[in-house]
Amino acid sequence: MIHTGQVLKLKPGCYDEYKKRHDKLWPELEEVMTTHGVDMVIFRFNDFLFLHGTAPTQQDWDAIANNPVTPKWNAHMAEVLETDEAGEIELHALPEAFSFGAWSTGA
Repeated sequence: MIHTGQVLKLKPGCYDEYKKRHDKLWPELEEVMTTHGVDMVIFRFNDFLFLHGTAPTQQDWDAIANNPVTPKWNAHMAEVLETDEAGEIELHALPEAFSFGAWSTGA
């Protein structure tokens, strides 16, 4: 089992729309995540979103990014999330600082 942490930033005033879009997750994206055993939770602090995701393997996690539905979802979400100059969502990997119990990876 692998797990990852990432941080994103909402555009000002866009949380309600962000939440609405995730509450209606596209079935094709849900299918890809389920097929690859991906579990995810996203926490919010002000305009920052902290994602914690798990998957059976790194290949399963990477399969989400490599699926054709993902660029379409990212374009949809780029309307409510901060993006870089190329219009890509700014997604920052979080290095593990501490883990304990079931999450312990020895980091």
